[in-house]
Amino acid sequence: MTDLNARHAIVTGGGSGIGLAIARSLAGAGADVTITGRTLSRLEEAAAGDPRLHPLAMDVTDESSVADGIAGAVAARGPMAICVANAGVAEGRNLLKTDLTFWRHIMATNLDGAFLTIRESLRSMAALDYGRVIAVSSIAGVRGLKGAPAYSASKHGVIGLIRALSEDFLGKPVTFNAICPAYVDTDIVTRNVNAIRDRAGVTDEEALQMMVSQNRHKRLIDASEVGAAALWLCDPASGSVNGQTIEIAGGQAA
Repeated sequence: MTDLNARHAIVTGGGSGIGLAIARSLAGAGADVTITGRTLSRLEEAAAGDPRLHPLAMDVTDESSVADGIAGAVAARGPMAICVANAGVAEGRNLLKTDLTFWRHIMATNLDGAFLTIRESLRSMAALDYGRVIAVSSIAGVRGLKGAPAYSASKHGVIGLIRALSEDFLGKPVTFNAICPAYVDTDIVTRNVNAIRDRAGVTDEEALQMMVSQNRHKRLIDASEVGAAALWLCDPASGSVNGQTIEIAGGQAA
């Protein structure tokens, strides 16, 4: 069983969905987990009843917010041993309808946010003899997603960042990996059902099945499955898993 006792972790976008599932997995293994998001009340609700979850209002698109937030968390609970850059937005738009404002919104959250979170976490992690950096990318970062070029590009960028850092820190006691889920049963899927229904003129069930059909095993992935993969990457015995894309898609990327 993975023992993360006395390890300090941060999970951005930790108030719901994949982020919360990962945070709970790490906390269940003994880690103190700082969970971040823009809405403190939502984070407090997610952390209620678990003394190992520590809410922190932080905007990953704001450099000062990330730097100050992580520095404050480190001062309160010690060096950051585990960094999970999970915060992101999943929105699709045809390229010819993609203006620069939309493009920058996607990049600022998904790619800039991962960069800032990882950079600031590494400042204290460098002093430790153990470190784990995990970025939550997407299967869209491996194969691309039709109708979502900005999102796909941002998630490809996250994988490139992880691979480069794994080379930069090669031989040191910190690993860098990306988790790449397909469609996970979270609020994002619910929002996408509404968007697909309105755009394609189909029923809610038909819209849902359009997403489910993209998962190779033809079902939605449970967020706890992603949490389990993150926990495995954090195990001290996983120190030779580095620079990898862990695809959670029910089969090989098509």
